[in-house]
Amino acid sequence: MDIGVLKISFRIPENESLKGKRQVLKSITSRIRNKFEVAVAEVEDQDVWQIATIGICCISNDKRHTNQVLSHIVNFVEGSHLDVEMLDYEIEILTV
Repeated sequence: MDIGVLKISFRIPENESLKGKRQVLKSITSRIRNKFEVAVAEVEDQDVWQIATIGICCISNDKRHTNQVLSHIVNFVEGSHLDVEMLDYEIEILTV
């Protein structure tokens, strides 16, 4: 069994409140969940208005498939016309 973890950091330049940040993140996380059927959660920077970090988890029996799903998520977020700027991402695959 392989567990893939993807951590993505965003900057939300037009945001002026935590409420606005939550709305943007809810849109992003629900799109990712619905399209890729993975677990998504905000994992860092909860009290910062213009920075957000989400964690995404995918479980599979094939490392290649796990990496492919997480890479597609990165491409999806980069290609989406959202009001966010992707600052950084990190993929880690663990074999259990």
